[in-house]
Amino acid sequence: MAHPVIGTWDVSLKTPIGTLRATYVFHDTGGVPAGTASTASETVALTALSCVEDRVTWRQSVTRPMRLHLDFDVVVDGDTLAGHSRAGRLPRTAVTGTRRTPAQVTRPAR
Repeated sequence: MAHPVIGTWDVSLKTPIGTLRATYVFHDTGGVPAGTASTASETVALTALSCVEDRVTWRQSVTRPMRLHLDFDVVVDGDTLAGHSRAGRLPRTAVTGTRRTPAQVTRPAR
């Protein structure tokens, strides 16, 4: 059985500098979860991706709007996810997301 996070997600991160939006794609590579995060300016691979029941954690590094190493911890509930991310000692950032339907996956994000 596939993990409940598998799919394409529209994710919002509510940061002190405003809401950032990204598209996350989670897939299964031979029983091992993998994924990417994309914004208008870059696409990065997710590392240390762990799926235990409905809880998903991962790390990613970004260069825009600034160079950061982020740790994520979210819970999947059907077609939504919610949790937080943290960059070092900076305050936690609220993370929410909605899974795209199969028809939406074939259309580019707005």
